[in-house]
Amino acid sequence: MVTDQQVRRLFMFKNKETYQYRAADKAGMTERTAYKYIKANKLPSQLKCEHNWQTREDPFVEDWPVILDMLEVNPGLEGKTIFDHFNRTYPARYQNGQLRTLQRRIKHWRAIEGPGREVYFPQIHYPGDLSASDFTHMHSLGITIRGEQFNHLLYHFVLTYSNWETFTICYSESFENLSNGLQNALWELGGRAKRHRTDRMSAAVNKDCHPEKFNRNYQALLRHYEILPERTNAHSANENGDIETSHRHFKHAVAQALMLRDSKDFYSIADYKKFLQKIAYQLNAGRTKRFEEELTVLGQLPEARFDDCKNMDNLKVGKSSTLNIQHNTYSVHSRLIGEKVQARIYADHIEIWYAQKIVDHIPRQRGTSKHRIDYRHIIDWLVRKPGAFENYRYKEDLYPSSWFRIAYDWLCSNMALQANRQYVQILYYAAKEGQTVTESAIRYLVEHDKELTALNIKGQIDEQFKLPPVTEVSVDNNNLESYDALLEEAAYHG
Repeated sequence: MVTDQQVRRLFMFKNKETYQYRAADKAGMTERTAYKYIKANKLPSQLKCEHNWQTREDPFVEDWPVILDMLEVNPGLEGKTIFDHFNRTYPARYQNGQLRTLQRRIKHWRAIEGPGREVYFPQIHYPGDLSASDFTHMHSLGITIRGEQFNHLLYHFVLTYSNWETFTICYSESFENLSNGLQNALWELGGRAKRHRTDRMSAAVNKDCHPEKFNRNYQALLRHYEILPERTNAHSANENGDIETSHRHFKHAVAQALMLRDSKDFYSIADYKKFLQKIAYQLNAGRTKRFEEELTVLGQLPEARFDDCKNMDNLKVGKSSTLNIQHNTYSVHSRLIGEKVQARIYADHIEIWYAQKIVDHIPRQRGTSKHRIDYRHIIDWLVRKPGAFENYRYKEDLYPSSWFRIAYDWLCSNMALQANRQYVQILYYAAKEGQTVTESAIRYLVEHDKELTALNIKGQIDEQFKLPPVTEVSVDNNNLESYDALLEEAAYHG
């Protein structure tokens, strides 16, 4: 097969050689072939005829009108769906190998005669004008904390001009997480863009929060920062394309960094957060020029953050010393039984207020129907009623660590009749003397194969609190005559 390069060489040699066959030999072709290209004065690629005829009969000629009717009614139908429909309707009419033929025919029809496709219009971005944010799930990356699956989301914030980005780890799409993430981003940034774009935020409306209430809270949040809100249309993620693209790039960067790290397991959430912050810093490092342009035109922040919490007033503490907050159960100190308190619900914690003072700070539970009971809140009465421990509904919450569970299991095996009383007494020591020192006492007794009784644990706690003996220090009197001699010698030389 003669190439364009060979013919170009032929055209070059024909003017240098006296005889045409010599030019053809040097170009690597026969004299007859050379004569054809010299006469046409065209390259092989220019002489090719476009193939626009069918080499075999179209097997879908008879059914094509029916297929067109189906496509006009439902333009999104795929070729395989139509092919399977005909195979069910007319068994054995078509063979599996003909599926690709139908798919090519439909693709050609869509390109020539089908409906127009959605057009995306690239936008011009201006410094400091627009920011965007959204939640994105990180489950697919398989992150674990000490071997346990860590299902979480990121609140992702981006400046659309410079693509500067930051994030906040969260566990649900709620107003509290939205408010916390947005404010974290603004205060890290040190300024605000004029406009902020989100999706419809329908998922950020809690079960106990109506859309109207969410809208009021969201509008109040942006008014506090003097930011104009923008929302995309429903089912139009492309309208917030900057943040969607950033989601994809950030997740890809995280996935690559995990491969280099050769482990998806982290010691703590704080350790994982530092890992993500390092990636965000590396990504932002390549955007410094445009980011500096944005910093000069960003608006000023207010003096303080917006109150990014949800308030629940007049919550009455039940007889079990617990509160029900957003379908989860939390314990408070037994002193508050029968009193009405206020709960301020933040993204990751809950504050309990009584008489305008904060009385407790509780980690917030994820999901619903969960519970968190702090043994310190109820231990004063549990130690008086140790029998209640056996069938206590929240019994599992009263093992502060695995060492306490080991102690309870040992008591059940060796002192079954007194196990509950003994264990509750151990919890009492943990509440009064300190959980860490009590845990150390349990560990010491286990390692030295001693009985894990409350008495032994109390004795070991007392040993740890013993003050070391006072060390007597003896200081000899100095002979001052040597100093006098030095002073006299210095005066003589002076």
